[in-house]
Amino acid sequence: MVASPDAPVTPPVTSADVYAARELLNGVVRSTPVAGARALSDLIGVPVRLKCENLQRTGSFKIRGAYTRIARLTAAEREGGVAAASAGNHAQGVALAARLLGVRATVFMPERAALPKVDATRGYGAEVVLTGRTVDEAVEAATAAAQRSGAVLVHPFDHPDIIAGQGTVGCEIVEQVPDVGTVLVPAGGGGLLGGIAAVLRERRPGVRIVGVQAAAAAAWPSSLAAGQPLALGAMRTMADGIAVGRPGYVTYPQVAGLVDEFVTVGEDALSGALVHCLERAKLVVEPAGAAAVAALLEHPGRFPGPIVAVLSGGNVDPLVLLQVIRHGLVASSRYLTLHVQIADRPGALAELLSRVGTLGANVTDVAHSRISGALSVGEVDVELSLETRGPEHRDTIVAGLRDSGHAVSTPS
Repeated sequence: MVASPDAPVTPPVTSADVYAARELLNGVVRSTPVAGARALSDLIGVPVRLKCENLQRTGSFKIRGAYTRIARLTAAEREGGVAAASAGNHAQGVALAARLLGVRATVFMPERAALPKVDATRGYGAEVVLTGRTVDEAVEAATAAAQRSGAVLVHPFDHPDIIAGQGTVGCEIVEQVPDVGTVLVPAGGGGLLGGIAAVLRERRPGVRIVGVQAAAAAAWPSSLAAGQPLALGAMRTMADGIAVGRPGYVTYPQVAGLVDEFVTVGEDALSGALVHCLERAKLVVEPAGAAAVAALLEHPGRFPGPIVAVLSGGNVDPLVLLQVIRHGLVASSRYLTLHVQIADRPGALAELLSRVGTLGANVTDVAHSRISGALSVGEVDVELSLETRGPEHRDTIVAGLRDSGHAVSTPS
């Protein structure tokens, strides 16, 4: 386990708690499919399966915990309504759960939350309040509002009912992949990871349980090393769904006592994983939801199989999706930007483009500039944006242009 041996912890949620939540959720949530991943399996050398919570109601696993929490409120508590905070997935889960149970919901979301997530939350019937820059600031606002109004705060992760509800994903995994060897789970606050771990530790004690965090928003490794939840000073990642600045006080002992290890993944790996899911698995997954796949791409051969990678959500703003896809194509050398210096004479640009064509690259954009301190008199700088077929093709293009006498550089 990731807990320090001289600091034993007792997980607050057991496998029995998770299975009780499963009974409550029967007929409310979907048992999401496990999809094969042949390309990943071939890359890693062991079977890989994708647990598709991106196909869950509201587009993520969050409905499981939200419904469990709200359904267990007393009649008086329901009368006062609920408040919640989220970048989008928990917001939608709370909004739908509240509607199904006839409870008034107010959801606080960061000011720059993705518009489709905001609209979907309102569409499920919740009142949305945009506030703060991060999920943590939205949680603070929701907590204060709940104290003022008497509403019940439905925390995104830090409550036993939330952990138990999220953990029902683990019940399905042990049934769908009985011989599972490793389960990789995206981790923000730790509710999903801790809940799944409760089931796996009892039902499949030999399984390796791995939490995955974005390297630029990884609060768990430092917190575990310190033996208590610690807040990050700053976060900056495309994976907003797992960008949580501090583990919860309830999820901390749950995760510390049951999870084997954490790995972190970079932004290139996250975008590459999203593109991989689109191209090879035909699945739309948000950056946070693709974190487990990113871990496999960054650490092939590290985990025993069969492997289950949890795709925790698929709610992604189309504009963000376009940016992430481009980032992923650049990271995999499928999209290339070059600066080429050519003579400032008629026909020189046409010759350059002709040469690029013979090298098999598709030109998507050309920028032509005579203003640069690095240029000699009679030279111009041409910035080319090219579609390529991968690292080998990229290297062939650069070498081919240099062999034909061009000065070529790539932006850092």
